Amino acid sequence: MNDVVRIGSRSAPGPDLQELVARVARGDQQAFSGVYDAVAGPVLGVVRGVLRDHAQSEEVAQEVLVEVWRTAPRYRPDLGTAMNWVLTLAHRRAVDRVRSVEASAAREHKAALLSRTPEFDEVSEQVETHLEREQVRRCLRALTAVQRQSVTLAYYRGLTYRQVAELLALPLGTVKTRLRDGLIRLRDCLGVTA
Repeated sequence: MNDVVRIGSRSAPGPDLQELVARVARGDQQAFSGVYDAVAGPVLGVVRGVLRDHAQSEEVAQEVLVEVWRTAPRYRPDLGTAMNWVLTLAHRRAVDRVRSVEASAAREHKAALLSRTPEFDEVSEQVETHLEREQVRRCLRALTAVQRQSVTLAYYRGLTYRQVAELLALPLGTVKTRLRDGLIRLRDCLGVTA
């Protein structure tokens, strides 16, 4: 009960973290166990500070520790301590995860907006309709007066050929000829191929 507990002290002297990382670089699995014990807590703390989500933090911390195992040969002691190297890996991996999640959310948001976009452009549809109307009007003005009158009565007022003939007091054959000739001229003027 009178034992003094010292925070941060090792219970048994052993190799320091830098030496353990050097041994991990040579493939020493037992050394990796020592590295894991020394850095797992700080790595999880750094990652959780960036991500805030416990489950994702654990996942990213595991990825960092795998990365330490794979990239231990790249550690350069002249650039900083082994702990700083590992924590830098952890911070970068956590930031990458945040960016990935944000990019994924942005893609989903964009996809949702696109799914609500109408399948056609209403303004362009209105412009096309207006232009087509103007072209039909121009082509109707190019017909003779009797052709224009026959086409207008039959196609815009919805009268039958017989009703057009009665209204204009013309023989039915004459009305049919005028309509046929008028429609042929309209087709040619509108550039319709039959």
